[in-house]
Formats: sequence, structure tokens, C-alpha cells
Amino acid sequence: MVPGVEQPLPAERHRRIQELLREHRVVRVSVLSEQLGVSEVTVRRDLEVLERRGMLERTHGGAVATQWMRAEPAYLEAASTNPAEKRLIGAAAATLVEPGDALYLNGGTTTLQVFRHLRATGLKVATNHVGIALEAADRDVELLLLGGHYRAPSNSVVGPFATEALRRTHATKAFIGVEGISVGSGLTTPVAAEAEIARVMIEQTRGRVLVVADHSKIGTVADFVIAPLEEIDALIVDEGCSEGYRQRLTEAGIEVIVAADRASAVSGGGG
Repeated sequence: MVPGVEQPLPAERHRRIQELLREHRVVRVSVLSEQLGVSEVTVRRDLEVLERRGMLERTHGGAVATQWMRAEPAYLEAASTNPAEKRLIGAAAATLVEPGDALYLNGGTTTLQVFRHLRATGLKVATNHVGIALEAADRDVELLLLGGHYRAPSNSVVGPFATEALRRTHATKAFIGVEGISVGSGLTTPVAAEAEIARVMIEQTRGRVLVVADHSKIGTVADFVIAPLEEIDALIVDEGCSEGYRQRLTEAGIEVIVAADRASAVSGGGG
């Protein structure tokens, strides 16, 4: 702070912080302190206020903007968003699958990449993802396609038929795709029926629950809650997820697996 210089009022600081978040998505306390001309203690208090209002989520040394997802993207639109990152995530997730596993894969373009990269033998897969079923013909996988109401936006089936079938099964691992993952709001999606499918898969899993999500889903909040963070074991994400947010997820008890790091570790180990 410069002595004798009038400091901006809290409302003005809050407005400026939100502008910077819209512009950069991620901000650092040290940078905000310099730009606003106030102490880092004041900046942290401002970030706490804005976090309570749902405008952002604090991370170590800064904050990330909260993105609100109001509508579900079309399947083809989702498939064309961050495709390289989704392939990396799918490949990293597949390395965690062991021979004989029974898997849940819900709808979404990232879980399709998980299925495409599966190499373990003797697998059973239960899914509501029609795209996965169409690609299972030439794969040595025992596949259970759930019945129900077909939804074109997600290329999946949902509803009571699907959830009742799920409740008659168990899995050793679940790979759950989401539209939003947030420390404050947990796992979310803009469609209630999709949230219900994912929720039942998590409930019926007798092993690890792993969320697969590219960096655009981090800090995003949609209308319907799938589950709080404490109900999942790990997040598999690409390098676009900020170090500060990874640290906050880790402190919330979530193992964060960065897809590129996982691929390097596996290839470096000869497997």
C-alpha cells in the first residue's frame, strides 16, 4: 500500500476482483494486493466474502472463478471440447483397471475414452452410455447396457428402468463423468436424471470411485448434485487444473491424478 493514497472501498475491490476472475479465471492474492493497492490480508478477507456469495473458490495463494452451467451441452459439442485432454484422461484411468474388475461407466464423452483405452482382461462393464455399447462389439468385455429413456444430448439412457437395474448390481470400480466438480458444491450436472444414475453407481460401488473430468469442469457448478466430494476417492484430470486447486482437492481427501503424469509414470515403468 502507498501511504496517503486513498484505498478502494470493499464494493469496488469486489467488483475489480470479479472482473479479473472473468478475464483470467484464476487470480493470485499477491497480484490482487498489488493491483488493488491493499494488503494481502485484506485481499484474503475479500476472497472469503466472495466465496460465501458463490462467486469464487479460494485456493492456496489465490482463487478460481466459479462457473455456473445452466444448460447441458449437446453430445457432439461436448465431444469436440478438449478432445486431447479427454484421451489422456481416458488412458490414465484405464491403467487403474485390473483384470477381472467390474466397472461402472456413466454417460459422457470422457467415460467413452476410458472404455476405448481399457486393456485389462476379464472385465465386466455396466453402463447407460449407448456409445460405449456400440463400440463393445469387437471388444472382449462382458457388457451390461442399462435400459431406459434415451437422451440424445448425452447419448445415454436414464430413468427408473436404468436405476432399478443398477441397484441389482455391484462394481469394483466406478468411473464417473461430471459437468462440474467443486470443493464447495461437490459433483454436479445440469440434468436431474443423469445425476440420479451417477449417484446410484457411486452407492453400488464396492471399491474406488474415480471421477474423470478435464480442467474445464473444475470449479464449475451445475443445478443438480450427484454427490459430495467425500464420496469419491480420486479425480483424474489433465494438466490444465491449477496447482492451487489440486492442493485444495487433496486437502479435501481426494487423490488427484494428473493424466500426463500418470501416463509418464506407466510408460517409464515399462507398463
